[in-house]
Amino acid sequence: MGEAREAMDRFTEALTTGQDPAAVAALFAADAVVVVPDEGEIRGRDNIGEYFRQFTEAIPDGRYEPVYAWEVGNTAIDEGFFSGRNTGPLALPSGEKLPATQKQVRLRGCDFATVEGGLIVSYRLYFDQMEFLGQLGLLPDMPS
Repeated sequence: MGEAREAMDRFTEALTTGQDPAAVAALFAADAVVVVPDEGEIRGRDNIGEYFRQFTEAIPDGRYEPVYAWEVGNTAIDEGFFSGRNTGPLALPSGEKLPATQKQVRLRGCDFATVEGGLIVSYRLYFDQMEFLGQLGLLPDMPS
């Protein structure tokens, strides 16, 4: 196992098991860049840590079920399912917070972590936002 795979595995562990925002932030380089569907580009360790803190606050019992895991050079790639119950407020890009829905979610996602010197310098996460909002019950009913 190489450096990228080790860093990605530590990140997944910190995010889902420990849920320690400081531990999550410490895995990123000071000038790291994260790209996520709901916020777009997030720059800097502190901002990245805050994003993931809000995420784990919204779904504190989050679990990750791996389907595929690869390492190519200095990049680790994971595909799998994230699941948990929304029991905390959900932060929106606008700064608003939605109250917890108490709904269970299970989302397939794919993420890429590029690592230099043992720290994540670039992280990209892809998941279906419509599926997420639908599972939370936050989409309007569509006429048939």
